[in-house]
Amino acid sequence: MSPKVLSSMEVEAGFAGDGVGSNNGPQDMWSLGEIDPKRARFPCCIVWTPLPVVSWLAPYIGHVGICQEDGAVLDFAGSNLVSVDNFAYGSVARYLQLDRKKCCLPVNLAEHVCKQSYNHSELGAAISWDDALRSSMRRFQHKYYNLFTCNCHSFVASCLNRLAYNGSLEWNVLNVAALVWFHGRWVDRMSSVRSFLPVLTVTCIGILMAGWSFLLGMAAFSALLIGWFVFTVYCVKGLVC
Repeated sequence: MSPKVLSSMEVEAGFAGDGVGSNNGPQDMWSLGEIDPKRARFPCCIVWTPLPVVSWLAPYIGHVGICQEDGAVLDFAGSNLVSVDNFAYGSVARYLQLDRKKCCLPVNLAEHVCKQSYNHSELGAAISWDDALRSSMRRFQHKYYNLFTCNCHSFVASCLNRLAYNGSLEWNVLNVAALVWFHGRWVDRMSSVRSFLPVLTVTCIGILMAGWSFLLGMAAFSALLIGWFVFTVYCVKGLVC
């Protein structure tokens, strides 16, 4: 099944039930449904799955998405393409459920609960969890995908910044990756196996064929990759979206 790309009207329809227009105010939050991996439902979660080839060399790299309050996965899967409820590169392997109470969801400037109210308003504050995701979807439907400058982590970071999650407007590809890796959990044992078995296999074959220098090559690859994102995120502002 091919990924679905939402038009503006479809986006509005898809979020019609998110409660944005409720008279009870955006801070009134209904209880979320249960996490159900069999149905691919992860309410208010960041989700992760390994990438082919790339994750075989650097297992900490993968594809991420963020989920609506009903649990449907949204991910930036390609240029001008926001995939809905059709997570690219396979089923979810790792997830982290976020606390909506740590979000800033103001109706107006006076309703901000974060310390950066003006900056948050300029960035694009949201009045509900799904409203933040909808705004970021609209933005990324007009962006070209690039692994090094504008990728799936950028989309999730944009959503978290609109939510001012944990009081921060500084979410980026690096701290999003760290968040899901250090605080997330595996869906089941097989999820961890399918994430690490390929890299172990490639490593063993590489050592047998090229010796221990293969490990040095993998370490150099990881260092260059991490170094690129550290440099572009913190030293060259605006290069990574």
